[in-house]
Amino acid sequence: MLILQRRKGESVQIGDNVTVTIAGISSDRVRLAIDAPRETPINRTELLEAARINKEAADNSASPTTLRQLLHAPKNKE
Repeated sequence: MLILQRRKGESVQIGDNVTVTIAGISSDRVRLAIDAPRETPINRTELLEAARINKEAADNSASPTTLRQLLHAPKNKE
């Protein structure tokens, strides 16, 4: 994992066609502006995790134990 410090208005280039710019900073939040091609998917991690859990729960082979583990899995916070 790469950790960078940026100020409001500064950017980071990812590959040839994705730019992430710091749009705003408050006490506990950072606003990001992401410039990427329309075909590049951009998703919030918590939504991807929820979709993964829903998919696993919908799987007919999921046991009650597995479902309980999925529903009570600790959230990743950084």
